[in-house]
This record gives sequence, structure tokens and C-alpha cells, in this order.
Amino acid sequence: MTTTWPIVQDVLELIAYQTDAVVSRELLSGQSGTVTLFAFDEGQGLSEHTAPFDALVYVLDGAADITISGVGYAVSAGEMLIMPAGEPHALQAHTAFKMLLVMLRAGS
Repeated sequence: MTTTWPIVQDVLELIAYQTDAVVSRELLSGQSGTVTLFAFDEGQGLSEHTAPFDALVYVLDGAADITISGVGYAVSAGEMLIMPAGEPHALQAHTAFKMLLVMLRAGS
């Protein structure tokens, strides 16, 4: 399905929680980066990993801990956090949790 832009949508309605799962939906992808929605069920998370690009996390719903290079950050709805490229990071949802992830490719 092709989407014609611009379009006004309720971002919380674009992705649904699934029991015991992490769900993702890529909204945009291009040479300069990606915009992806995530929905984590309570207790779900992402194990530690790195990314080659800076990333901005905007919390849409719920609460989670995000660890960057061993330092924990408690985040909740309405807050944002910038994760630097190359730094190990992980996420653990305390409640059902939705976030918007914006990855910015170097040189963009």
C-alpha cells in the first residue's frame, strides 16, 4: 500500500500492543535515516546492541529503562532521549510501552 503525504494520523493508533511481544512498524526510510514505531508489552525489551547512527527515542506511552553504555535512564510518556552512535544500549519496558525511534545516518 502506498501512502500519499502529507497525512494527519494519531501515532498511538498506528501500532498495537501484542501479548508477550515487541512489535515494530517502519513509517519512513530513506538515505538520511528511518522513523520506526515500537510497541513493547510489559516486561519485554531489547538486549544490548549498538547502532552505527545517532538515534532519538520519543516515548509515546508507558515507561521503560533505557541503558546506554552502562548508565540507566528511566523514561516515560512525553520524554525523549538521544542515543549516540556506537554506544551499547538496551531497553526494558516496565509497563506496556510505545516509542518512536528516529535514526539519523551520518553525513545526512
